[in-house]
Amino acid sequence: MDAMPSDSVLLANRPVHRMGFGAMQLPGPGIFGPPGNRERALAVLRRAVDAGVNHIDTAQFYGPDVANELIHEALHPYPEELVLVSKVGAARDEQGQWLPAQRPEELRAGVEANLRSLELDQVPVVNLRRHPDSDVPIAEQLEAMIALRDEGLIGGIGLSNVDLDSYRLARSLTEVACVQNAFNLADRSGQDVFDACREDEVPYVPFFPLGSAFNPENPVLGAPSVRETARRLNATPAQVALAWLLHKAPKVLLIPGTSSLDHLEENLAAADLALDQEAIELLS
Repeated sequence: MDAMPSDSVLLANRPVHRMGFGAMQLPGPGIFGPPGNRERALAVLRRAVDAGVNHIDTAQFYGPDVANELIHEALHPYPEELVLVSKVGAARDEQGQWLPAQRPEELRAGVEANLRSLELDQVPVVNLRRHPDSDVPIAEQLEAMIALRDEGLIGGIGLSNVDLDSYRLARSLTEVACVQNAFNLADRSGQDVFDACREDEVPYVPFFPLGSAFNPENPVLGAPSVRETARRLNATPAQVALAWLLHKAPKVLLIPGTSSLDHLEENLAAADLALDQEAIELLS
């Protein structure tokens, strides 16, 4: 196994490197159906772990069922240090449309599906993904998640897609393992939750760290400040964007996803990129 330089952060009391891997891009287009190249998807997962990644983010509804099945085939039996993080709160229909699955019984069914597909007795961390239009009170959802944790089916409870009020309510009811919200150089709309997590020393996992996979124009990688910094530091725009996030707070954990071995190596190398003061000022 390669030694990947990276600080460790405790995630549900388990140490993980700050540079992880997100499995969302392993299924087919639109995060739906099988991968375009199955062997390459398996190779990316195996290479990530060989390179030192010990935090992989996934979901049963990626595919659906595809990402978890690939992780199982590529990595089971799992290395002892590997922390698999999944999420519940959504589902897919046969056309690939995203559906809310917010009721307590749906959250439980989602956890049980992850346990089966990943072949685990306990999912180390499960994020409760709030649907923006959910009519289920978050306190009711957290009660279900706490019960699943008390039963030993999940190790830690994370939050995803939450606003500041929901985050604070959750913190008053239970320990929060991590928060996974959108945050990147071009989208800082969640700065209030980011700042609260930094103050509370709760690990923050920005999704779409390189910009939304659904936005072909990508305002992160195309930003003049990012491209200029990349040229000056002899890095790629993706590495600059990832390094900026790592610089923002000591408990930021990154999960950039890819189905390409070359992009995987590029992303992992961002852990070594030190931004100087000029870069930080320009990017900020």
